[in-house]
Amino acid sequence: MTYLWIKAFHIIAVISWMAGMLYLPRLFVYHAGVEAGSQQAKTFETMEYRLLTYIMTPAMAIAWILGIVLMLQGGFLTAGWLHAKLLAVVVMTIMHGLLSHWATEFRHGRNVHNQKFFRIINEIPTILLIFIVIMVVVKPF
Repeated sequence: MTYLWIKAFHIIAVISWMAGMLYLPRLFVYHAGVEAGSQQAKTFETMEYRLLTYIMTPAMAIAWILGIVLMLQGGFLTAGWLHAKLLAVVVMTIMHGLLSHWATEFRHGRNVHNQKFFRIINEIPTILLIFIVIMVVVKPF
């Protein structure tokens, strides 16, 4: 029964993390279209900071911790699908770090990327999410 509770909270953390991973690049698309230092830019900076600090980063940490617990309790350490999933989660974590870096660049008026760049970046978490869900549900190998 404990395993199922851990699994439920892991899924809640993943959903929260992914909501931010999908929303933050979209904020960057709009942020890149406004003048640095403007009131609108400051509003975006506040939204981005709060999303990262209060939702995304804690959710990512909880997802990782509970995921490791599930992996150890479930005995999946040798499963090929788990290795593929973990690789995708590591890439998602790197993506999280990049998003955090770009938020800092915006906050300091140093953004060098345009809206098109962030529109493309916005698709990466979606692709990773699809892959991760298929690995966990289908377990193809």
